[in-house]
Amino acid sequence: MIRIIGGRYKGRNLRLVRSPLVRPLPAKLRGSLFNILKDRLSGTNFLDGFAGTGSVGLEALSRGAGRAVFIEELPLAARAIEANIKKCGADDVALVINKEFNRAVIDLSKKNVLFDLIFLDPPYKLLADRNPLKVIRKRQILKPSGLVIIRHHYRYSPSKDDFQLIRQVNFGDDIFSIYSGEDIRHRSSRDGQSSRSNEANRANKAKSS
Repeated sequence: MIRIIGGRYKGRNLRLVRSPLVRPLPAKLRGSLFNILKDRLSGTNFLDGFAGTGSVGLEALSRGAGRAVFIEELPLAARAIEANIKKCGADDVALVINKEFNRAVIDLSKKNVLFDLIFLDPPYKLLADRNPLKVIRKRQILKPSGLVIIRHHYRYSPSKDDFQLIRQVNFGDDIFSIYSGEDIRHRSSRDGQSSRSNEANRANKAKSS
């Protein structure tokens, strides 16, 4: 059984997805995630990627997020998310996209949708084969002031080449890696320009003296 654990939908039971491809976030980890995010949730646009049952996005709405988008490729799971949204009465603030993650992000980008918070809980094998952070960066769907949180196995290290890794929280086999919305390449470019400018200033001072 999956249950909303806090906020206005607290206690609502959610429909399970009977598939080995769906791995719901345990209540303990969900509680820890929202303890991390609690001061940032109010009024936000929240993306629940690889959403499974939709428990994370619905928990976000329950605790004050303004809107949630759920991306889920598996049709069975997408239907369960829609049913869970109805159970919570959240139809007017929730959208389910039943597509492969990258294609869904591309569609959102074309509509100029921006998110404050993105939570990703992809299958471990997918993380090893693909880098979901890359498409988020390339399609610019995360606000610079936003956060991306990825749940992953402790043996896997997500990319550090797209966004700045600011924190990791360890739960045994599971880790939350938390990234700022700042594009690493833009930061590196600014740092490089600043460094070149400082070198030029030092050179000019040396010539003057």
